[in-house]
Amino acid sequence: MGIFEQGKGAAPSGRGPASRVVHFPRPRTRGSALLMVLWLSAALGAIAFSLSTTVRSETERVSTSVEGLRCYYLAEGAIERAEVELLWGLTMAPPPLTKNTPFVDYQFPGGVAHVELLPESGKLNVNAVPVETLYKLLSALGVQPDRAQEIALAIDDWRKPAAEGSPFDLFYLSQTPSFRPPHASVQEIEELLRVKGMSPEIFYGTYLPSEEGSEGPRLVPRPGLEDCLTVYGPNNLVDANTAQPAVLAALGMSPDQVNQLVVRRRAMPFQDYSDLMKFLVGIGANAGGLRVGANSILTLRATARLRLPNGQLSDLNRTVAAQVKFMPQGYDSPMHVLRWYDAAWSN
Repeated sequence: MGIFEQGKGAAPSGRGPASRVVHFPRPRTRGSALLMVLWLSAALGAIAFSLSTTVRSETERVSTSVEGLRCYYLAEGAIERAEVELLWGLTMAPPPLTKNTPFVDYQFPGGVAHVELLPESGKLNVNAVPVETLYKLLSALGVQPDRAQEIALAIDDWRKPAAEGSPFDLFYLSQTPSFRPPHASVQEIEELLRVKGMSPEIFYGTYLPSEEGSEGPRLVPRPGLEDCLTVYGPNNLVDANTAQPAVLAALGMSPDQVNQLVVRRRAMPFQDYSDLMKFLVGIGANAGGLRVGANSILTLRATARLRLPNGQLSDLNRTVAAQVKFMPQGYDSPMHVLRWYDAAWSN
């Protein structure tokens, strides 16, 4: 451990020659090892925390995916049940469900489902509605006047023949990718998404802040053109029981008259045309453009929520929709599904 050197003089004890011990400094390994252990522990802790966070996130993601899948099939089952009850209504009295029913709620062991019945007769026919009515409809949906005028004219240009083209064609040809408008009747309502001036918010609808001081949710839904226009509806009449308030406003009703009609049909739907006429005369509204009753095509839109083990309903929900058509006698099936929406949007 040291080197002994011989020196002169007597040792302190007087027993022998004096000697002294010279020690070389030892390397400070204990502190370094402790620091290494601490850093290694911190690194392992960070890795363990990251791994646990990842595992928890993946577990929650898988759980949410499973709940979403269950919600999807619950909503699909609700639509199939509504279809069966609609078919039963053709032969049963009283019918369990009719095309004029605005909605129906189903209770299942695994959750609940809210099914809306949306007849195409409650919408304006996009291929027949006048440009002026289109402008009023867009204005009622909150679109700015200049933009509403542009979209109304663009829809009219899209649906009518133009042998030598039109001023709107230059806009479509300048897009990436460029395309030529069909200048023919609208075949699918989603075509309107490509019309000049259109946006997803105008077409699908959006949410707006509620009025300051009002009770209820902070955001209120505002419908879009998809809820107001169709390629299947009648040419000149819409169903008073299912038409959107914006459609009623586009037909010339004042905001107060629209509110009164919506409140009335929510409390008691109109049973026939005479019932509707009596109400409209009472509020001083014009009956032009309104009728009572659905046609053979309607959309079934179901929103489902799962029931949790504690009995409460999950915050997660899924909405699906089916557009169906009642077929005349002699067809292979009394009802055909025209379109199916795996992901729909509901207010």
